[in-house]
Amino acid sequence: MNLQTMMKQAQKLQKEMMNAKKEIDEMEFTGKSSFVTITVKGTKEIKNVKIDAEKIENDEIEMLEDMILVATNEALKQVDKKTEEKMGKYTQGMPGLF
Repeated sequence: MNLQTMMKQAQKLQKEMMNAKKEIDEMEFTGKSSFVTITVKGTKEIKNVKIDAEKIENDEIEMLEDMILVATNEALKQVDKKTEEKMGKYTQGMPGLF
C-alpha cells in the first residue's frame, strides 16, 4: 500500500469519526430518578431539569438533591455509552479519546 492511499484512508476515517461525533453531540439523553428527570445533550451539557412538584414535600429537599444527582449521572452515562458504541471502532479500545 502506498503512502497516498494510506493518507486517503486516514482522511476518510477522520471524516467518519467527526460525523459520528457530531451525531452524538446532537442527540439528547434522559436520566430519571423517581420524580426528577434530567435531559443532557451529547456534549454533556445539561439541557433540562424537570421536577414533578406534586410528588415532593418541603422536608424532602435532601432527597431531591440526591435524585437530581442520580438522574444527571444516569444521563451522562448514556452519553458515554453511545459515544463508546459509535466511536469505539475508531479508537480500538483506547478509552478517553472522545
